[in-house]
Amino acid sequence: MVSAKTEIVPDTFLVGIGVSPGIAIGQAHLLSRARMAAIERSIDPSDVDAEVAAFEEAVEQSRRQLEEVKRKIAVQHPEEHLYIIDTHLMMLNDQMLHDETVHGIRDRLLNAEGALKRALDRFRSVFANIEDEYLRDRAGDVESIGERLLRNLMGESRQELSQLDHKAIVVAHDLSPAETMQIDRDKVLGFVTDVGGRTSHTAIVARSLGIPAVVGLENVTAMVPGGTPMIIDGGAGTVILNPTESTFREYLQKKQRYEYFEKELLSYRTLPAETPDGHRLILRGNVELPIEVDQVREQGAEGIGLYRSEFLFFGRLTPPDEEEQYQAYRQLIESVAPHEVTIRTLDVGGDKFVPDINLADEANPALGLRGVRFSLADRSLFKTQLRAILRASVHGPVRVMFPMVSGVAEVRGCRAMLEEAKDELKSEGLLFDDRLAAGIMVETPAAAFIADQLAEEVDFFSVGTNDLVQYCLAVDRGNEHVAYLYEPLHPAILRALRMVCEAGRRAGISVAMCGEMASESLYLPILLGLGFTELSMNAPCIPRVKRIVRQVRRSEAEELLAAALEMKTATEVAAFLEQEMASRFPGIYGTTNI
Repeated sequence: MVSAKTEIVPDTFLVGIGVSPGIAIGQAHLLSRARMAAIERSIDPSDVDAEVAAFEEAVEQSRRQLEEVKRKIAVQHPEEHLYIIDTHLMMLNDQMLHDETVHGIRDRLLNAEGALKRALDRFRSVFANIEDEYLRDRAGDVESIGERLLRNLMGESRQELSQLDHKAIVVAHDLSPAETMQIDRDKVLGFVTDVGGRTSHTAIVARSLGIPAVVGLENVTAMVPGGTPMIIDGGAGTVILNPTESTFREYLQKKQRYEYFEKELLSYRTLPAETPDGHRLILRGNVELPIEVDQVREQGAEGIGLYRSEFLFFGRLTPPDEEEQYQAYRQLIESVAPHEVTIRTLDVGGDKFVPDINLADEANPALGLRGVRFSLADRSLFKTQLRAILRASVHGPVRVMFPMVSGVAEVRGCRAMLEEAKDELKSEGLLFDDRLAAGIMVETPAAAFIADQLAEEVDFFSVGTNDLVQYCLAVDRGNEHVAYLYEPLHPAILRALRMVCEAGRRAGISVAMCGEMASESLYLPILLGLGFTELSMNAPCIPRVKRIVRQVRRSEAEELLAAALEMKTATEVAAFLEQEMASRFPGIYGTTNI
């Protein structure tokens, strides 16, 4: 029951980040998951070895705990769901926190807790400044490992989620991916947390398990006593505390509509994404981890349109060698075959942080040594990745994609490296698919302007709209002061997309889109009208997009595109599309936003 002192006003409305769709209605179960408050103190030089030993014991204890978690969940989950646990184990064995902490103990004469705390603070600061959502959310893995180490160092026990003996909505400061994997779906209706991001591993696991979740609520643990009635909407990212009867009825109906709509969407999973007048689209999934492949397949995707290879390089002191990369790509390709996998080569630099790669400080890193610029500067690293991809190509359909291209010379440089890698493999008697397709991400204005020239150099285009919109409009969408100018329907963006699609069509190459724009239902008529041949997106969006594709005629989409191209502002285009979608396709557009 909610105590009188902490009673919450009826219909208290909170907004966070919806990371796993679905509506959960129940009472709060508060987990004690506040960040550990490590106390920093100076130590005598004679105590250094003991502090290092204590830290090493905490590492060993953490390893044993994770191994035990892995053993337990292996019974319930397919092998690939254990990948994240393996990643955390790898970080314990060979991760940057270790050296930072030992350095703090030995050189700064800090106690183990204090040295570890400083190391964690430094990484928090670095990750907080990363713009790329996917890589920024990898901070959660460092946090999970750091918290586990701190608790073990300080002898703190954890309140186990597995001890929950009744149905409830879990309220926690944070949940680690390991904890989320152990959730009993019969008991946990959903969860909300103070921290977290849309692409954190915890969020990925929640979506994989179908658990409604809202994260990033900042102080929900401080304001919600255990037993508080609450509603969470994992799609909208909203939480309602102490709902009134009318709110309860509203969300109960919304929950029923959502569940009915989701069941109805399932019928589209096995159908082709084809318009009523015969225009065929290929819908693929964007993935980072093997855990996501099952969901991509289950949602009816025809392969992987964007595999972010950065994760293989993340959170380690040395880059993965050719054999490790080959095994990772091989596993991915075999799991997706007979459908195709598009592997994006390493896209580091700028806002992306990979600690094992020594990037020099840059005044403007977003426009600096990143993407293929970095790969062409570090030829050894690039060649290793290309050799691994080529070797893996014998295990199923795969193509390679180069990011952040701004000119023909870069494409030729990449292709020359690819040919060098092929020559080496041939001389070594190693097999590969000599017909491996090579394409580029179109994400700079330069690439859009010379799309006709680039189309002659590559086998396919894939438009990365997140960066293309930012660079075309000179808008940092992470800057709250100008984020309102981030407009995918801006006339300049529509014209850039038209240029790319027309260039691809004239050259006879496929034109895909792998940015967030591909999964937004309002934009779909525009993309259909432009003639995109492939769209790649997060897996849960696929049935929804497929449903619309199958009911919108290409000819209608072309009419809408022609009208939109005559408009002068993004606001006009958006209003026009919303009106047209609602009137032309009643029951389609509206139901996508339940």
